Amino acid sequence: MEILGSTFDDSVFSEVRDRVSVSLSSYDAKLCEPEWFCGSAALDTDDSLEKQKVYKFRGDLAVRQGKYQIALDAYSSCLEWIADNNLTIRRDVLEGMARCCTQLGQRDKALDLVDLLSKEASNTCHLMSLLLLKVSIYQHFGAIGSKTTSLQHLCSLLPFNPWHWYNLGQTCLQLLDSDRATGPCSPQRCESAGEQEDGDTAEQQENATELDEDRIWLKACMCFIRTRLLLRILRQQQSSFVLQRSESVLQMTEEALQRLNPKEATVQALTEVMSEDLIPEKMREDYQDGESLASVCVQSFRERWWNKILLTGVFETDGCQHQTDIKS
Repeated sequence: MEILGSTFDDSVFSEVRDRVSVSLSSYDAKLCEPEWFCGSAALDTDDSLEKQKVYKFRGDLAVRQGKYQIALDAYSSCLEWIADNNLTIRRDVLEGMARCCTQLGQRDKALDLVDLLSKEASNTCHLMSLLLLKVSIYQHFGAIGSKTTSLQHLCSLLPFNPWHWYNLGQTCLQLLDSDRATGPCSPQRCESAGEQEDGDTAEQQENATELDEDRIWLKACMCFIRTRLLLRILRQQQSSFVLQRSESVLQMTEEALQRLNPKEATVQALTEVMSEDLIPEKMREDYQDGESLASVCVQSFRERWWNKILLTGVFETDGCQHQTDIKS
């Protein structure tokens, strides 16, 4: 089964053209001392590209050493020397600044940088990186509801990636655990609900109503069932440590479903809905990695799966049965 970009272009196997050897002029490689960019002499240049490199390397090294304020200052200086057409380095530096702000507890500044990155996103790779950045920020500050929303966007953008579905299921379990520990209006939940109300999209406000315990339980079930379906398909193409990882996560998925303890009828209904689009031809057609956002049509999580789940009626027949099982 050849899906998810696993096929090769025929040109890869075409005959190699005869190449004419050309003698190259001698080249003396530049020798650099370890951490050469840390010295003050490294900035003694009028070359803007060299200054950009120095500040970028200083920021990267500081992040590795856990010195996030120093890294943030270096990245801020680097930003001033990046050429307007060098969008790749600009996005890399802005993301580094957002992660530094997160580690320094500056949530609002981190989210402002995320907004700036979102305005410059032009393809699905940019959007995926942006959503993963949001997930890490919300995870750091305990905003589980907002993290759930970002993971749902990831699942909509990359519907055949089992790891995003698994993470979404685990986040739903966190919300259920939060209910048991602190009640239905935990700080994370109330904070997340407030953030959703301040959002400027209808979907964010709709998601605020999805914090009901029964709905979170149902969403966790559907996520783990989707994870199980995808891993069973993908492991047919896997081997070695990749297969071992899939088998390990598959086992944890089964354990999570045992903990959630849905009825057999619920499992069957959810499996039917969550496997509707798992057809090899459709999976290849919907694989949109790296495409321009202008040509991508991403169906929302609610439209593609959640509304169909609610129409099955499992919410009424199995919605309350889990309350005693999950606490045991």
